[in-house]
Amino acid sequence: MHDPTPPSDPSYRPCVGIALIRPGGGVFIGRRRAEAGPEHVDGPYQWQMPQGGIDPGEDPDSAARRELYEETNVPAEVLRPLGEVPDWLSYDLPQPVAQRAWKGRYRGQTQRWFAYGFLGSEDLIDVRRPGGGAHKPEFEAWRWASFAELPGLVIPFKRPVYERVVQAFAGLSDWADRA
Repeated sequence: MHDPTPPSDPSYRPCVGIALIRPGGGVFIGRRRAEAGPEHVDGPYQWQMPQGGIDPGEDPDSAARRELYEETNVPAEVLRPLGEVPDWLSYDLPQPVAQRAWKGRYRGQTQRWFAYGFLGSEDLIDVRRPGGGAHKPEFEAWRWASFAELPGLVIPFKRPVYERVVQAFAGLSDWADRA
């Protein structure tokens, strides 16, 4: 088990990121809604894997499962833990975004990344009514992507984090074949 405590730098928001991998390969990626927050951009870089903040007193794995449900409607019962990036990965927001995001409190995010195998049916995934309809949608669409294409789909300031996540999890794309 890796240290679940985020780095103590208060200028970074502690978060989790989730790679949801279907049997046979493919990673969930969602296209962010314009209304979803300050990190939205127009153009080709509107995609990302689920991610979100860690609540006070919450451990990162629980936060990852909660965030995944809140953003995709995928319940924890259909997840198989596959891996975790051992380090906290951080990125800085561009200055204009940092001033708008979270009332300027953070200059970026530090994330613990988890990989889960998806054991459910695709009809469980609902980005328009995430969390059973209890949460505002963050995504307007979703699809399965290959690990190799992920870094090229995300907003450029997140790209180094995605490259590290891909490096850490790329060997998991055939997890169902090894089960």
